Amino acid sequence: MIQLVELSKHYGKHVAVDRLSLEVKPGELFGFLGPNGAGKTTTIKMIAGLLHPTAGHILLAGHDLHREPQKAKSVLGFIPDRPFLYEKLSATEFLRFVAGIYGLNGGRMERRIDELLELVELREFGANLIESFSHGMKQRLVMAASFIHDPKVLVVDEPMVGLDPKGARLIKNMFRERCNKGETIFMSTHTLEVAQAMCDRIGIISRGRLIALGSMDDLQRQAKSEIPALEPIFLKLTGGGSFREIDGDSV
Repeated sequence: MIQLVELSKHYGKHVAVDRLSLEVKPGELFGFLGPNGAGKTTTIKMIAGLLHPTAGHILLAGHDLHREPQKAKSVLGFIPDRPFLYEKLSATEFLRFVAGIYGLNGGRMERRIDELLELVELREFGANLIESFSHGMKQRLVMAASFIHDPKVLVVDEPMVGLDPKGARLIKNMFRERCNKGETIFMSTHTLEVAQAMCDRIGIISRGRLIALGSMDDLQRQAKSEIPALEPIFLKLTGGGSFREIDGDSV
């Protein structure tokens, strides 16, 4: 469902992503981990079409993002770590705006909005302005917006930040339900416990290169770790360090 082929991104002489090749299958919840500055954010922005790769290809559900950008993006839902919301709109108005971008209208659109507000437990707040929402409510609204067009591929950057336990559980359940329907989720997170509990496979990137890939058992073997927990495996594989940040944002 997601194919990255020899994907690279250079910032001058700095190589943020170095010939990354990876395939994420339909129905898979894939975790993408790495220290600060390892290339996670740059990779996610390239998959979402926000950055152009220096080299390589990205295919989403078989559509080349460079050659068929509209078709590729039509199957993609993207949830950034710092989502932008029009806070003077109500939740329902915001979802109508997003639905319009994807060509939904009329009764079909209204039914879809009702379904999604119910799904993220915001139906009673549909008429409220977004500026009155808590951080967790805004996060759930962004989730609903990303689902509006039923994407086959969902790319998520730090989905659990700032959520209370109830909100985190709701999102975990939504992600698993979507994967059970054959959709693909590509999730970047610094919360190793979340990755271990949720992900079918995990890829670890360091200095722009994929250094480990597989299930928890696979990663434990690759790290030659006696402890079946992601934190010691991650620290052993990456050396426990973090890397330089560029322009105030990790790459």
